[in-house]
Order: sequence, then C-alpha cells, then structure tokens
Amino acid sequence: MLARAIRLKFSRKRASGMSKVPLQPGDHTTFSKTISESDVYNFVGVTGDFNRFHIDEQYMQSTKFERRIAPGLLSVGYSTAAATSLLNTLEMGAVTSGYEKIRFVRPTYIGDTLTVQYTIKEIDDDRLTAIANVRIYNQDGKLCTSAQHHLKFFE
Repeated sequence: MLARAIRLKFSRKRASGMSKVPLQPGDHTTFSKTISESDVYNFVGVTGDFNRFHIDEQYMQSTKFERRIAPGLLSVGYSTAAATSLLNTLEMGAVTSGYEKIRFVRPTYIGDTLTVQYTIKEIDDDRLTAIANVRIYNQDGKLCTSAQHHLKFFE
C-alpha cells in the first residue's frame, strides 16, 4: 500500500567537463506522498511537537483552519526522500549540511498529496557543495513550502 502512495522520478543532465561534484544546476527530481494520520502521529511522537494544531481536531474546528494541520517540518522532511532518490544514483556520497530560507506558505492537511520539486541550483566544486531549491505543492498545485537544501559531498 505504501508503494502506491509514494511516487519518485528524477532527471539528471549529462555533465560536460570534469566536475568533481557529480551533479550540475538543473538536475532535478520529484517525490509525491499523501499525508496520512499515521505520518502526523509518528512525526509528533518522534519530535515531541504536540502542538494542538496537529492533534486536537475539536479545537481546530474553532480556528480559521477548521481542521488539524500537519507539522510544517513534516513536509520539509519529504524533501529528504526527493534528495535521496537523486543522490542514491551517484557514486560520490553526500550529506545534508543544512536548510535555509524555509517558508511555510500555506498549511498542509492530513489527506493532502504533496509533491516535492527538488532542483539543483548551484554547485561549488572547490568546496564540494551543492544547493538545491525545494518547492512543495499540494494536490491543487498550490505552493505550500519552500526551502533551500545544502549538500556536502565526500570524495
């Protein structure tokens, strides 16, 4: 059942020249997943983010949101799956060195299907780093989350 809820695809341009980092600007991947009740409760349990916006349906019915919202960092976490789908195709290893400019543009809800668009923005061969733009859209094509993901490669 999980396999049907998750869709991955990626595209990598052929690098020209002898770059150390095995990616180049424009390489991209996507990842889609429907937010489930268990995703939210597992995330809340692991992180300790017991904000009632995530777990109290009755309270949320009295707010402008009208129902529980998923934790924003859960959507950012989905970007890790997108990055991993791209990085696992490479021989050179890489790790996350940080996220910047995280913006939660609109809330996400249990039942929303999110699509992460992950695109390499820049490469620094001397420092063996890359920066990717992350854009996360809901099933209506509306931007929900944006960020920049920083990667550090190892020879």
